[in-house]
Amino acid sequence: MITIRDYQFVAPEHRGASAAIGNFDGVHLGHRSVIELARQTQPDAPLGIVTFEPHPRSFFAPEAPAFRLMSREARAHRLEKLGVERLYELNFNAALAALTPEDFAQKVIATGFGLSHVVVGADFCFGKGRVGTAEHLQEFGQQMGFGVTIAPLMAHTDKTVSSTAIRQALSDGNPRLAADMLGHWHRIEGPVISGEQRGRELGYPTANMYIEGLHPPAFGVYAVLVDVLDGPHQGSYHGVASLGVRPMFGENRPNLETFLFDFKGDLYGTPLSVGLVEHLRPEENFDGLEALITQMDADSAQARQILEAL
Repeated sequence: MITIRDYQFVAPEHRGASAAIGNFDGVHLGHRSVIELARQTQPDAPLGIVTFEPHPRSFFAPEAPAFRLMSREARAHRLEKLGVERLYELNFNAALAALTPEDFAQKVIATGFGLSHVVVGADFCFGKGRVGTAEHLQEFGQQMGFGVTIAPLMAHTDKTVSSTAIRQALSDGNPRLAADMLGHWHRIEGPVISGEQRGRELGYPTANMYIEGLHPPAFGVYAVLVDVLDGPHQGSYHGVASLGVRPMFGENRPNLETFLFDFKGDLYGTPLSVGLVEHLRPEENFDGLEALITQMDADSAQARQILEAL
């Protein structure tokens, strides 16, 4: 997959793609249906994605609580798995936000990226003030020489599949519902950082990761599927993870501490992808280390049982 960030400098061989447009936070089933339409509409064209970094919501409200389901790196990783060949990752800045819908269609889609076809969701809005609609984009496409397909919104049970609904499921401690809408386990990705090594002293050495910038799922203990993405220990593992602020030790910076079953080795600096499967219990404060270790033993046994049944 090739990443292109400047619509004013696009090589001829990177033009002509059939692309889906959107933020693609989570790359959920609704997003995947839009991507599949872009693939099917012009199967002989390169498959592309037009997205924005930072997320427009972060640009307009930088002090708002973290809401993203995945980092830009995790999003790119997931899109590449889906066969995307061209990732047009637009720098969302004041100049881009000021473009009118017509200017966006002309300068970015038609002249800039030279897209042959675009697919957007029925609720797509674009341009200054978000006044452009999917129907407006169809009109611009007819005038400017690119095709436009409007994808219907996808529903799961009685609700529309959306990043908002997935965030709510995660906040409720229901990662399986989130996975049903995502089409994959919700994953937290990033490098392993150096911790206090308390887990090692307790017989549970953990791989620690920050979750800053991401929507925090319900704090507590989870059964998890772990992919070590690089290095000598690359592969897939089962594990149990604690997500939260470690109240027993007076911490206040949320992070993810993952214990990999049947694993020995050093993972510092190694990128991990941790998939949340089931929320076992809320975060708790224990009277002493013995009570904590007893609970960790029980959490591990429960997580093993759940993961072996997948």
